[in-house]
Amino acid sequence: SLDVASPFQVARLHTTFPSAPPRLSHMMVGVRRGEALRRTHHHSSLAQVRMAFQLPRVGSKIDPLRLAVLISGSGSGMAALLRYQNKGVCHITSIVISNVEGVEGLSKAQAAGVEAVALPHIDYEQRIDHEKELHKLLQKSNIEAIILSGYMRLLTPWFVEKWEGRLINIHPSLLPLFPGAHPHRDALAAGATISGCTVHFVDTGVDSGEIIAQGDIPVLPGDDVKSLQERVKM
Repeated sequence: SLDVASPFQVARLHTTFPSAPPRLSHMMVGVRRGEALRRTHHHSSLAQVRMAFQLPRVGSKIDPLRLAVLISGSGSGMAALLRYQNKGVCHITSIVISNVEGVEGLSKAQAAGVEAVALPHIDYEQRIDHEKELHKLLQKSNIEAIILSGYMRLLTPWFVEKWEGRLINIHPSLLPLFPGAHPHRDALAAGATISGCTVHFVDTGVDSGEIIAQGDIPVLPGDDVKSLQERVKM
């Protein structure tokens, strides 16, 4: 199963231990089936993460941060996050929202007892109009931070600025390599021998926000887009 180390725990760690060492070390980022890999990362310092987060408060197991997860499909990353949260952590998924009706991820959320809502973008002529309704729904649900997990919509600067420092994406490549909608295809085309997953802040660029954590897997001989995609998921 996929165990995703919460970036909110990193922020909480620095708040609790301000003298913590400057590098993120041995952060748990699950990328392999049946196991979790402990990696040492040099992409971000705790001080940088602390500056980037703009959370309204520090979550706790008693009073966890309220997350929304935005999806567009199967919700595999969302399901992994829900499994991780079952361990008792400082955040909870309060709502799952899809821009596509009838996707598998909504059913998974409902089965886990999480509110699941479809807000189809095709019902809106303008992207900004859809985002304004999304923003209202997030406010109504008292959401404190957002996770994009397979959410296949580019967000406008208006929405990103509304949620700056509280908007996090899970991208299936080792950014800055292979941003965009086809990372597995691009990794294979480039002859990459290693791929993986990146958790990063969302800015107004395409997969260009500050990296929080990464985990890697080897690209195996004979891998195609589907097999690589499934191994990065699991």
